[in-house]
Amino acid sequence: MDNPYLPAPARIEKVTIENEARDLKTFQLSFVDNERLTDIGTSDSGFPIPATRPTTRKDFLFLPGQFGFLSLSGVGEAPFGIASAPHEDRVWYTVKKVGVFTTALHELEQSVVIGMRGPYGNSYPFDLMKGKDVVIVSGGFSFTTLRSTLVHLLKPENRGDFGKITCVYGARSPGELLYKDEIRAWESSSDINLVLCVDRLDGADWPKTEGLVPNVLKKVAPSARNAVALVCGPPIMIRFTHPVLKELGFAPARVFLSLENRMKCGIGKCGRCNIGTRYVCKDGPVFSYQELLTLPPEY
Repeated sequence: MDNPYLPAPARIEKVTIENEARDLKTFQLSFVDNERLTDIGTSDSGFPIPATRPTTRKDFLFLPGQFGFLSLSGVGEAPFGIASAPHEDRVWYTVKKVGVFTTALHELEQSVVIGMRGPYGNSYPFDLMKGKDVVIVSGGFSFTTLRSTLVHLLKPENRGDFGKITCVYGARSPGELLYKDEIRAWESSSDINLVLCVDRLDGADWPKTEGLVPNVLKKVAPSARNAVALVCGPPIMIRFTHPVLKELGFAPARVFLSLENRMKCGIGKCGRCNIGTRYVCKDGPVFSYQELLTLPPEY
C-alpha cells in the first residue's frame, strides 16, 4: 500500500516576500513528478481524494479551505493552509517564520525541491454559499485560505453563482497586509467590496481605515439576509468578531471558521488535533459556529 506520510517532490518556482518585517513569504510550488495517477475517488464528505499520493498538479485536487504539509529532509514537516485557488497552476503556501522548520523553509530559494503531501481536511461550504452573499472577515496572515476563496469566487466562470462579496481584511500595520498586488486589483473591481483596515497607523501614510477588524466590520454592517460569513484570523479577533456577526443577524449555522489545533499527521491517526470527539484535520479545519458551540472550548 502507498505510504500516506510519504510526500511528493515539489519545486519552489517563486518566492515572494509579503511584509516589511520579511517574516512572511509565499512559496509557489510545482510538482516534479509527471506520473499520472489513477482511481480518483471521493471521500465520505464528497471531497476529491486520490487512491495514492498526488504527484502531478492535475492530481492535486482541492477546494479553498483545505491544507497540505510541507517537509524538509532532516528538518521536519508542518501543515499550512493552501493559499492558491483550485484553477491556478501552482500550489501556493504563505508561511510565517516562527520556528525551526519555518526558518529553514524561509532560507530556501527558487528551484529548490521540497516535500509536499495532501490535500487534507474539508473546505468552505461552496454548495451552501451558492446564490447567497458572501462576507469574508480576516486578520493578519490567516488570510491565506481566504485568498484562495476570493480568487475562486472571482473566477469569471464562478462569479455568477454567488451574490455580493464583502471582505473586511485587517492587519497590525499597512506593511503586514498580504498579496498587495491582488489587493490593488480587488479594490478597483466592481465584483467585490474590499474594506482594508489596520490596528494602528503609528504615523504611517494610510488612506484607508484605522481600527480593529471587529469594529470595522460593525461599521461596514453587511446584511445577514441570505448571506454566509467566513472568518479566519487570530483567536482574539475571532473572539470579538462573533458578537458583531450575531448583532448583524448571522445565525451560527451561517458562520464558518477555519481552525488550527496542533495538527500533526493530517489523517486522524495521531489524535493531537482533537476537540472533544472531532479531529480538526479530518472533520475540519472548517467548522460552522453552530458545530463549535457543541464542542469543548479547546480551540
